[in-house]
Amino acid sequence: MKAARFHGRGDIRIDDVPDPQVGPGQVEVSVDWCGICGTDLHEFLEGPIFIPQKGAPHPITGSELPVVMGHEFAGVVSAVGSGVTDVREGDRVAVEPYYVCGECVACTAGRYNICRKLGFVGLSGPDGGFAERCVVDARWVHPLGDLPTDIGALVEPLAVGYHAVRLSGLQPGGTAAVFGAGPIGLVTTAALKAAGAGKVVVVEPAAARKAKATGAGADEVVDPGGIDVPDAIRDLTGGAGADVAFECAGVDAVLAAAIGSVRPGGTVVNVAIWGHVPQVAMNDLVLSEVSVIGSLAYCGDHTDTIALLRDGKVDAEQFITGRIGLADLVDGGFRELIDNKEENVKILVSPKELS
Repeated sequence: MKAARFHGRGDIRIDDVPDPQVGPGQVEVSVDWCGICGTDLHEFLEGPIFIPQKGAPHPITGSELPVVMGHEFAGVVSAVGSGVTDVREGDRVAVEPYYVCGECVACTAGRYNICRKLGFVGLSGPDGGFAERCVVDARWVHPLGDLPTDIGALVEPLAVGYHAVRLSGLQPGGTAAVFGAGPIGLVTTAALKAAGAGKVVVVEPAAARKAKATGAGADEVVDPGGIDVPDAIRDLTGGAGADVAFECAGVDAVLAAAIGSVRPGGTVVNVAIWGHVPQVAMNDLVLSEVSVIGSLAYCGDHTDTIALLRDGKVDAEQFITGRIGLADLVDGGFRELIDNKEENVKILVSPKELS
């Protein structure tokens, strides 16, 4: 079968690879659509980062370069292994793309998303969503019901936003500030409104992204240029500050603004993956008893995320800004997102369309 494999920085190839084999307790998914994630772009430009290098195989999969990429995917069950009873051939499913050890402190506490050996399908090998078919353990496939598989491919990024909102502890009617209207900021905004947030303020300088933030459900969009952002957010929240803020940019000044924008005793959720060690004014946390927590991916969030989509509480179609075939992955996908990041949110790739 055809698959897009990462061979090294800037080197992704469409290769012929062996068909995956379905073992006991596993499911083969015929991939319909797979989204390109910011993590994929970082690997392409700067990697390998999470992808295991030659001579350093992943501790769970045993895989190393080259690996099949793609972890935001959905499709149709094409085969099931022995012992699988929750899904059957022909079911539309979204995939929660994890490899976990099941034995560490995090896994035994039910927080498998912070497993000490955590790996991702499409990054840690051997399989991924930029391929015609992919085999995963049955626990990681989630039935979509009547939802189409292109929307199913957005369950994974939406689950990232849903998980962050859940961790924040925001109550219905509460106020939130989202810093950054890239893909993760947008899905977090949508998840906030679906969760019943009373007011969501998005902070974003780029014109194209500001418009997308409004479409995602932002009640107010603030351009940070030339203003004091915490003051602006207090003005929009009756002088109190936001109950929660979400850092979705990975920028020191943005983190500082997020901390300054929440009410005394408020919470800042860091969703961004940072490329450097940030500087934090700790007294700003101490003097207002602000909590800063990290949010990584998702854990038990896919079923609820699918329900939000089924119930029409999130309009995921707006986030799809392009559809391409596998053969166009690099130029029409990766490079398009790199060169025109403000205009794009999610480009979906069909492994079944090779041109």
